[in-house]
Amino acid sequence: MCLLRKTLKVAAVALMMAAPHAHAASVGKEDYIRNPLPPGFQVIGTELEGPVFADAQGHTLYKWPKKALRNGDAGELQEKPTCDHNVHRENAGLMSPYPGGLEMPEVETRPSCAALWPPAYATDDAKPIDKWTVVTRTDGRKQWAYEGWSLYTSALDKRPGDVMGATELFHVAETGVERYPVAPKPNVPSQFIVNTSMTGRMIELRDGWSVYSNDRDGNNKSNCFDACLDGWTPVVAPAYTRAIGEWTTFERAPGVQQWAFRGKPVYRYNNDPKVGAQDGAENPGWHNLYMQKAPTPPKDFVMKDTMVGVVLGDSRGMTVYRYACNDDALDQLACDYPEAPQAYRFAVCGSGKETENCSQIFPYVIVSKGAKSDNKVWTAMYIDPKTGKRATADQPGALNVWAFRGRPVYTFAGVRGYGDKTTTDILAMAWGEFDGNRNGYRAMVYRDLFSKRDE
Repeated sequence: MCLLRKTLKVAAVALMMAAPHAHAASVGKEDYIRNPLPPGFQVIGTELEGPVFADAQGHTLYKWPKKALRNGDAGELQEKPTCDHNVHRENAGLMSPYPGGLEMPEVETRPSCAALWPPAYATDDAKPIDKWTVVTRTDGRKQWAYEGWSLYTSALDKRPGDVMGATELFHVAETGVERYPVAPKPNVPSQFIVNTSMTGRMIELRDGWSVYSNDRDGNNKSNCFDACLDGWTPVVAPAYTRAIGEWTTFERAPGVQQWAFRGKPVYRYNNDPKVGAQDGAENPGWHNLYMQKAPTPPKDFVMKDTMVGVVLGDSRGMTVYRYACNDDALDQLACDYPEAPQAYRFAVCGSGKETENCSQIFPYVIVSKGAKSDNKVWTAMYIDPKTGKRATADQPGALNVWAFRGRPVYTFAGVRGYGDKTTTDILAMAWGEFDGNRNGYRAMVYRDLFSKRDE
């Protein structure tokens, strides 16, 4: 246990000190494969997802792939858009134990799918180009599709580069049928992939193992030989490989070519215990490789070690939680942002007087005086704690709280004496339905040391 705590502490300190790495691209600079685009569409750099496709106004484009739920399917098939202007007033019973036919919360003001996810309409004379096609909606209008998936924007995205509609970042199961941003392929050799995480756009081998660079190496020159190779394996390029974008090769031994990213030789750590592990970065001078690093949280937050890994804490070190929610109507609308019905969140607070006590059980993380965010991911907003809805600055009782991707974040004071008491507590990690993924709370994990990654 002492060794585990030491390992976690090293990892937490490393994350706290991690300003964007010298070899990490700034937002909008991540390299990607350029293919033809329809007129008016563009590629925009985002702070978490890297480059994404956007419409002429800079609004991110999303898809809604069909997914099997416990009692049926929801989402869309390729070439068959179904997100329309029909308002679903009852749940569909897709997620047990609830039967279908129950009236939705705030049904009088419930928006349609197309109101929250405006279709990316195409003109009647629009022509397919490359992977972009034109599909016909049930109302007869034309809509753009990419690789067969019908495309939408999100009403939650207000500025170019916003990706507020996406939740793919957390890689969790049983969240309902989500929408995902549509993006060009990253310009990496076929041996590598890019995995979006809380820490950034991490580069990995295609089988999921992390890769690293070493400060002691020169530009396209390795200094890892002899004893160094006991812990590290150079990532060798196939014969006759050519440079690809920011990727080059160099001869580390006669007839042996090693990959380098932005001039830094690339390695695998022999002692990483599982796919996705980042243990190699605990060695001085070694770093995970990123296409771009994620923005750092404001000064009101710290990284800390817990039994699940390195998670976000508030200024006191208490665990910070995000709230996740997808409703159970056929259009699977998100219910985790302030404008959505708060009945779901109140229902999992754990008290018989949810609307009165929810903000006491899960207190909002308050913005301290003078604290600011230098990115779009973290923002401050005013919330009415009695309703959970957005408020104005001059509204009596309104709280100025931190939000991640437009959703407030919380700590866990607890109910009936059960709650986080120390900085190592993480008691609300799976609080709610389906381990907190469908309707509930989960800690904001920046480095998961123990759970198997969801594919």
